Amino acid sequence: MDDRSKIFYKKYYNQRKEIDSATAKLTKKHHHHMECKSGCDSCCMDYGILPVEFFSIVEELRANNFDKAELPPQRENNDSCVFLQKHVCTIYQSRPVICRTHGLPLLFTNDEGEWQLSACELNFTQFNFENFTTENTYSQDKYNSELFLLNREFIAEFKNGKYNQFDLIPLKKLKNYL
Repeated sequence: MDDRSKIFYKKYYNQRKEIDSATAKLTKKHHHHMECKSGCDSCCMDYGILPVEFFSIVEELRANNFDKAELPPQRENNDSCVFLQKHVCTIYQSRPVICRTHGLPLLFTNDEGEWQLSACELNFTQFNFENFTTENTYSQDKYNSELFLLNREFIAEFKNGKYNQFDLIPLKKLKNYL
């Protein structure tokens, strides 16, 4: 890894800390309505993530000597996350942003430019959605925009134009880099 990449990885880890802080506050605020806990894995899928996030996670897993030999082979036509084993995430500390925020009330702008609220159907079953505000939801657009801009800088460093700003890399490909 070159020094330039280290700068991007550090920026990503700092963004992730900010996201973790925001999600921790929301989890504390909504803990009575949250069903997410160890063993709940219905949202654990083979998501695609931006290259800056992908390679930051690769670097972090390598630094922590993650042993990919313990992972089962990925089955064809299986959308579940390769890092999910016995209903537990094996890369939990390094998991992507989407995994850190899933289940929380997410506020974002839809394709029509209107605010839309998303939350796991297992959570908030006894909650009036009219009571969600910008103060008790996760501002997905804010954090995704910051990550997108960081990714745009990161991919510009690839001399061969290997990635464009909208490319997503499937999580299962992490195994190939470990």
